[in-house]
Amino acid sequence: MRSSRQDTEKHREAIIDAAAKLVRERGLDGVSVPELMAEVGMTHGGFYRHFDSKEALAPVAFARAFSTVDNFLQAAANNHPDDQDGTLREFFQTYLSPKHRDDPGTGCASTALAGDMARATPGAAAQKAYVCGVEQMVRELQAVQGSDSADSHQQALVTLSTMVGALLLSRATRGNAISDDLLSAALQAILPKPD
Repeated sequence: MRSSRQDTEKHREAIIDAAAKLVRERGLDGVSVPELMAEVGMTHGGFYRHFDSKEALAPVAFARAFSTVDNFLQAAANNHPDDQDGTLREFFQTYLSPKHRDDPGTGCASTALAGDMARATPGAAAQKAYVCGVEQMVRELQAVQGSDSADSHQQALVTLSTMVGALLLSRATRGNAISDDLLSAALQAILPKPD
């Protein structure tokens, strides 16, 4: 008996969600198709009903993984309507938290996938998806910081670089005092200053 279109779409979504989580935890090369399919309770062969290859899945999984930061930002905006500084403060505190550091599988794709993408072939589908995600993060930061000027674009780039760099270094030094110090220092550097 064939599955319905709804079941097919449900399985595809489960594969994408699992891939988005696993690539952030292990890197793109650290996840095999059999491991991915075991994660969603399906057989290895079932993968190819949804994707031609792991390389075809990567950009879709990356796009899903980048939505995490959108969710962080949207939650902060919902908690602070009409309060730009409150939104930024909550977003930065969530992003630069030990909880986010310690759970890369549900965290920011720009940080989790940076090492893989630094070694990726320029122009590869996965790298293109990563670049799109980073550019979207810059646009969102720029929008929430409240301006479309060249200066605000520059500020968004600096803010994103500070956030991602601090989180990446904090993960690499986890278990040592400097790990928390990196998060704290970055947070203090980018928090909105009182007028």
